[in-house]
Amino acid sequence: MEITELKMESPVGPLRLVATDAGICRIAFSRDAAAVRRELARRFGGVRVSESPRRRNVLERAQKALGRYFSGGEIDFDRIPLDPGGTEFQQDVWSCLRAIPRGETRSYGDVAAAIRRPKAVRAVGSANRANPIPIIVPCHRVIGSDGELRGYAGRVDRKEWLLRHENALPA
Repeated sequence: MEITELKMESPVGPLRLVATDAGICRIAFSRDAAAVRRELARRFGGVRVSESPRRRNVLERAQKALGRYFSGGEIDFDRIPLDPGGTEFQQDVWSCLRAIPRGETRSYGDVAAAIRRPKAVRAVGSANRANPIPIIVPCHRVIGSDGELRGYAGRVDRKEWLLRHENALPA
């Protein structure tokens, strides 16, 4: 698998954006390129880093969209091609997450019901943890049914920051 990478700074720390020819395949909260490449190699069965004008364009568009998001501007993530991989169930969950509006949250049970699998609450949590494209696929908008911020692969303090940034939590 051929990938191109781009590193950007953000209010929640460094982000490493990675694209395949199909679109963004990973956004990692990491400075460590080697760790991200190892993860992608396991996921895709090997990766080779190379430059591609198409992949570079997708990365730059994602970087600009994330910059607008972090500055409080309009979100236009729908125009960015994504290549998340995953199982059919995970893809259903991630698609549902993308439909949660900025400034709103849903419980894991809400997401399970929305994908017509009301008993799959724990599986929804697992799909959230496996989300390879945080922020653009806003898994941070899923919270416990009691309003508590449950685990977040990018750390709960980042989840809290993102939700406060979106005015989804009281100040």
